[in-house]
Amino acid sequence: MKIKEIMKKYDIRPSKRLGQHFLMDESFLYKMIKAAEITKEDEVLEIGPGLGVLTLKLADYSRKVVAVEKDGSLIKILEDLLKDRKNVCLINEDVLKLDLNRIKKDYFTNNCFKIVANLPYYITSPILMKVIENRDIISKAVVMVQKEVAERLASLPGSKSYGILSIAVQLYSDVEIVSLVKKGAFFPPPKVDSAIVKLDLQKKAKVDIPDEKIFFKIVEAAFAERRKTVRNSLKNNLELSPEEVDTIFQKTDIDGKRRAETLSIEEFASICRVFMELKGMKGWDKNVFH
Repeated sequence: MKIKEIMKKYDIRPSKRLGQHFLMDESFLYKMIKAAEITKEDEVLEIGPGLGVLTLKLADYSRKVVAVEKDGSLIKILEDLLKDRKNVCLINEDVLKLDLNRIKKDYFTNNCFKIVANLPYYITSPILMKVIENRDIISKAVVMVQKEVAERLASLPGSKSYGILSIAVQLYSDVEIVSLVKKGAFFPPPKVDSAIVKLDLQKKAKVDIPDEKIFFKIVEAAFAERRKTVRNSLKNNLELSPEEVDTIFQKTDIDGKRRAETLSIEEFASICRVFMELKGMKGWDKNVFH
């Protein structure tokens, strides 16, 4: 059954509040499944199944699908549409509030599961951060996001779209933009184009960082004032003395006049190591970062 047929049958109107845009062009569903390399042994978590068109395809190709839908008005419709699929479980919850380890324990049998989803635009970044945080139980994520977000995920140092999200995702995964998706592929059409992105997740950071929490505090401090030099951003946001800042850039051989968006992950890791060394000499307590 096609999207518009489903909407007519159940008298559905997309929710602006929940950022609902239903994908009409099914060719992109197959692109997502192919990118995720779904097999009959795979277990899949789908976020925001909407009207279940992707859910049905995932159920055909995988061992099991757990679909998390926040919109309670869609649950009964999904139950009806998916009633013949014995390998699909529906959960009426907000994914941002879910304990994914509990989901794995209660619903899955494999050590890791995959995520395939057309993500709601308004909560894309926090969902992606949750995926990264749970990389020990997620092997791969293939998601449809705004084109702008996709570019941020894949952008390299020196790009205006390069930032905290780029670093967080690239530190723990290989990122690939699989396909662009024009806004006309959805109903109702969103204001912007979308893209399918694949994240091949890794349990360990791709760059040696001495402390993850401190590393990201430094990254956040550097990007807090994007128009300022990284030297001034770190001094202002980490409460470092001019002498400490000078020491950091002397030891790392990084030009402090550069902006944060030009620094690689490796360079941020170097700053983190020297920062911790400096603070350690002063009896610094890690708990200063809450």
